[in-house]
Amino acid sequence: MNQEKFIQQQRERRRFRVRKNIRGTSARPRLCVFRSNKNISCQIINDVERKTLVSASSRETGLRDQLGYGGNVTAATALGRIVAERALAAGIQAVCFDRGHYKYHGRIAALANAAREAGLQL
Repeated sequence: MNQEKFIQQQRERRRFRVRKNIRGTSARPRLCVFRSNKNISCQIINDVERKTLVSASSRETGLRDQLGYGGNVTAATALGRIVAERALAAGIQAVCFDRGHYKYHGRIAALANAAREAGLQL
């Protein structure tokens, strides 16, 4: 089997395994994280109503000028703080953390820890 195809299948299985237990409700929406090599973004989603409540990305113009490069731990930490501030302003106190198929370390863990420190319950 092709190595890239095998890796993609593993990621897909891991994503399904993580997301089958996580559902975002109006009381506790889902904090979904996406990371690429150069950027990181996250959304707070209510799966019942199928609506995005809050979003933040390292590609936003104000944040991009402040951070410079969006693909490192410092950018993920800043993004975690920003999404937590926006969520608290929108009246969201607690969320379910959806890491997708990414391992909980590095940028993903930095984003989660920064959101916790800013007052969001994960």
